[in-house]
Amino acid sequence: MPTRPPLQPQDALCGGQADTWRQVFLRELRIGIPLCLGVALFLTAVFHDPFHLNLVYSLCIGLTIQALIEAGRYALAAWMARRRPNDPAAQRPWPGWGLMGPWILVSVVLGYLAGATLAGALTDTRHLHSLMEGDLRYLAVISVVVLVVSAGTTWVFYSRAQLAATEAAAQAAQRSAAETQLMLLQSQLEPHMLFNTLANLRVLIGLDPVQAQAMLDHLIAFLRATLSASRAARHPLAAEFERVADYLALMRVRMGERLEVELDLPDDLRTLPVPPLLLQPLVENAILHGLEPQVAGGRITLRARREGAVLLLTVHDSGVGLDPTRPSRGTGFGLAQVRERLATLHGAQASLTLEPAAGGGTLATLTLPITT
Repeated sequence: MPTRPPLQPQDALCGGQADTWRQVFLRELRIGIPLCLGVALFLTAVFHDPFHLNLVYSLCIGLTIQALIEAGRYALAAWMARRRPNDPAAQRPWPGWGLMGPWILVSVVLGYLAGATLAGALTDTRHLHSLMEGDLRYLAVISVVVLVVSAGTTWVFYSRAQLAATEAAAQAAQRSAAETQLMLLQSQLEPHMLFNTLANLRVLIGLDPVQAQAMLDHLIAFLRATLSASRAARHPLAAEFERVADYLALMRVRMGERLEVELDLPDDLRTLPVPPLLLQPLVENAILHGLEPQVAGGRITLRARREGAVLLLTVHDSGVGLDPTRPSRGTGFGLAQVRERLATLHGAQASLTLEPAAGGGTLATLTLPITT
């Protein structure tokens, strides 16, 4: 089963999808600037200094501290991930309060000094004159405000990271459950195909033992070539057509000239990944319900085409067509499993439809979103 790489530090704040540095920078500003504005308003109300000076100092000090805290968080998280690569807890974007607590204090001190120096240079004024004159109340208020704002900002990022990590874990569990369900559905389809083929072989043994022997040889070769490959979650569309071609070769042994086959797969679609065993149940259905009840047999045509971001796979048979009044010869298991697999993989983006074909017969259409 495919596994998902561990979250990187920059992934957690966006639900597991890596942001660009520009997105990270803009998000930091959206949080930091309102907080700095609030600090500037508070200082203006307390000390009655000019608001624009308080705003410059608040922005320089606050954003510098915020930048130091976030840079340290990223660096410490990456260091923890490299140090303990096999520990899931170390792959989180939060290195823990044991490391972040001291770093926040260091960031507050360094950010305060660097930010105040920058603000003084920008405003060309000694805005903190009372501090220079020994007024410790100003320093105490500034320090408490800066520390509270820094710790609060860190807590916001920590909470968002924890929430995003939880959501990412839930999504991973959901994907794992879906993959398990798909493997189960696929494993159910394989014996279903085999039972249908053996039933056809049983009928042929009584009618034509020589042809039955040839069909059995084809069946052995077919199973040897395809059963191991069917364990993959996806395979190229060309492989899906090849498997269907092998199955139709088995059916031609039994039906002879009554069965005509046309496969149309454009070269540019051959490598597109698709789930295995999607077309085969449709082909079995076309032969069982469309061509076999018809004495003259008929033609079955498989086509693939692309319409924008959608892949269309069609199975057209020239058989007796859809007739709800005619007794069914099957259980509908194969079609039901295909629909369930499509819903599990792609939800409403994928579908399977059966409809009367123009000129007679039945047309089955698979619609899939194109993935790479």
